[in-house]
Amino acid sequence: MRGDIFSKLQTARRGKTPVTLVDGLDGKIQALVFADRIEGDIPEPVVKEARERLRDNKSGVAEIGGGRWFFDCHNPPLRLIIIGAVHISQTLVPMAAIAGYEVIVVDPRASFATAERFPNVTLIDDWPDEAMEALKPDNRTAVVTLTHDPKLDDPALEIALKSDAFYITCLGSRRTHAKRVERLKAMGFDEATISRIYAPAGLDIGAVSPAEIALSVLAELTAVLHAKPIVAAAA
Repeated sequence: MRGDIFSKLQTARRGKTPVTLVDGLDGKIQALVFADRIEGDIPEPVVKEARERLRDNKSGVAEIGGGRWFFDCHNPPLRLIIIGAVHISQTLVPMAAIAGYEVIVVDPRASFATAERFPNVTLIDDWPDEAMEALKPDNRTAVVTLTHDPKLDDPALEIALKSDAFYITCLGSRRTHAKRVERLKAMGFDEATISRIYAPAGLDIGAVSPAEIALSVLAELTAVLHAKPIVAAAA
């Protein structure tokens, strides 16, 4: 790899900036393709392929314009933003971390969001709307709201539904979700947008305890990430 390309690639990775390394397999061309710029000179169809692969996080080889190209995608870790430092969160956090997620817990209630209850995890004590605006959920972000408090969950959902977050879910029964839907409609969201929310949260595995509910949520999140069919949870 060329020295200048390697240096820029390392800088992007340290800054958690998504980038695709593009290598012409004839050994003549190397480039970096970012979401908003290109470092190098490659044909537009190759740039398009690089960005699509970066979005889908799919490295590999493709034939384009009579040439063979290798695409090496470098994305930051998947993120899980949890609204609510509650009992379910205490189990979900380490599970998601083991699965490779960067986990952030948002809760303005100081007695809930403590380092003792959530060691080695990023805790944000801002109000959820402020935290979500700063975190900027993208297509590699999952958002889980667990507080049961509309004053905390709804502002987070408002930001999440306007983002490209790949998974959005909320704790609560079908009756609770029906009330949530009405509140979101009052905010101006249409049914198609609201339908992005997976609710009730988690796969229907008969989960009862906080640990089981956390497991069901992580299982559903994983299925959505890999575009597998979902069985809705029971009320």
